[in-house]
Amino acid sequence: MLSQNLGNETNIKLPFSFIIFSLIALVLSQIVLLVNGQMMADGSFRIPPVWSAAHLLILGWALMVAMGAMYQLVPVAFLTKIWNETFGFIQFFVTAAGIIVFSAMLYWSPQHAMIPGIITLVGILMFLFQMLMTLKTQGRPNILTAFVGTALVCLFLTIFLGITLIYSMKTGIGSEHYQAFFKSHLLMGLTGWFTLLIFGFSYKMVPMFSLSHGFPMIHARYVYTLYVSGLFLTLISFFTGQSILLKLGLFLLFAGFSIFSWHINIIIKKRLKKKLDKPFSFALAAIGFGTLIHLAAFILVWTNSFSTAIGPLVYAYILLWIVLSIAGYLYKIVPFLWWTFKYSKEIGRAQVPSLKDMMNDKVIVPNLSLFIASVIIVFCSLIFKQVLLFNIGQFILSVVLIIFAGSIFKVLKK
Repeated sequence: MLSQNLGNETNIKLPFSFIIFSLIALVLSQIVLLVNGQMMADGSFRIPPVWSAAHLLILGWALMVAMGAMYQLVPVAFLTKIWNETFGFIQFFVTAAGIIVFSAMLYWSPQHAMIPGIITLVGILMFLFQMLMTLKTQGRPNILTAFVGTALVCLFLTIFLGITLIYSMKTGIGSEHYQAFFKSHLLMGLTGWFTLLIFGFSYKMVPMFSLSHGFPMIHARYVYTLYVSGLFLTLISFFTGQSILLKLGLFLLFAGFSIFSWHINIIIKKRLKKKLDKPFSFALAAIGFGTLIHLAAFILVWTNSFSTAIGPLVYAYILLWIVLSIAGYLYKIVPFLWWTFKYSKEIGRAQVPSLKDMMNDKVIVPNLSLFIASVIIVFCSLIFKQVLLFNIGQFILSVVLIIFAGSIFKVLKK
C-alpha cells in the first residue's frame, strides 16, 4: 500500500513526532472552542480565543500532521531520501515550540505574539528548506511536483502574511491594507497550501488505496492550471477591490476543484478493489463537500449575503474538506506505518497481529458520521446565530475529535 523503495525509508520517529503533537493540539483546540466559542454564534470570529483555537487547529494539527505526512510520503512519491533527518527533528522542536507559545499569546496577549510567530516562521522555513533540498534530488519532476511545490510556496506566503498582520496590528504600519492581508492569509493557507497539497498527494494515495490502474492523468494539468489561476486572481482582487476579479477567481477555483472531483471519480472507476475501506470513503466524501462549498462561494459572491456567509463557509471548508480529508487518510496511514515499523520484521519469526487488528473499524463510521453531523450543526448555528445550537454541535464535535485522537493513540500501544 505505502511500500517504499529500498534506501528511501524515513526514520518512523520523525513523522510520528509530528502526528502525536498534532493530535494533542487538535484536542486543545476543541477545548478552547468549547469554552470560548459561543461568541462565534453572534458572528464574532476575530477574537483572541477564536484566533488561538483556529491556529491550534490549523497550525498545531493540520500543518503539523501535513509535515509529518510529507516526511513519510515524499520519499514514496518522489523516489528520493529526506535530505537530513536530524535537521528534521530540530525543525520539529522549533516549530512545535513556536506554535505552542504563539497560540498561547494569541489567547492571552495578541500584541505580544510577534516573537513566537517569528519562531514558528523559522520552523516552517526550516521545513521548506528541507523539502527544497529533498525535491532537488528528484530524478524527473511531474505534475505531483507542481502541486506540492506550489503548495509549499503558498505555505511560505501564508506565514509571511500572518507575520505581516501581527506587525501591522502592533505598529499600525500598513493598516490600510489590513483586510487585504487578512483575506490573503486565509486564501493562501486554506485554498493554497492545504488544498493543493491534498490534491497532489491524493493523486498518489487514491490509486494506492483503491488499487486503480490505467487511468489518464491529463486532467491533473487542467486542475492545476485552473486552481492556481483562481488563487492568483482572487489574491489580486483583495488588494485592488475589483469585484469582477473576485468573481472570476472564485469561478476558476470552483472549476479546478470540480475537475479534480471528476478526475478522482475516473480513477476510482478504474479500481480493482471492489469494496473501498471505510476511512478512505470518508476522505472521498470530503471531496464532495469541498466541491459544494466552492460552488456555494461562487453563487453567494453575486449576492449581498456573501460578506455574512463567508465566515460559516470558511468554517465548513476547514472542517468538511481539510480536516475530514486528513482524518480519513490518517485512519489508513497510521495503522499501516506503525504495523510496518513494529511487526514487519517479525513475520515468520513470531505471531504478529494483522493490519486489521491495529484499528477498530467499528468506531470509524459512527465517529466520522457524527463528525459530519456536528459540523453541519455548528455551521447552521453560525448562519442563524443560535448559541444553543452552537454549544450542542461544538460539544459533539469536541467529543468526536477527542475519540478520533484517542483511537490514533491506541494504535501506537499495539
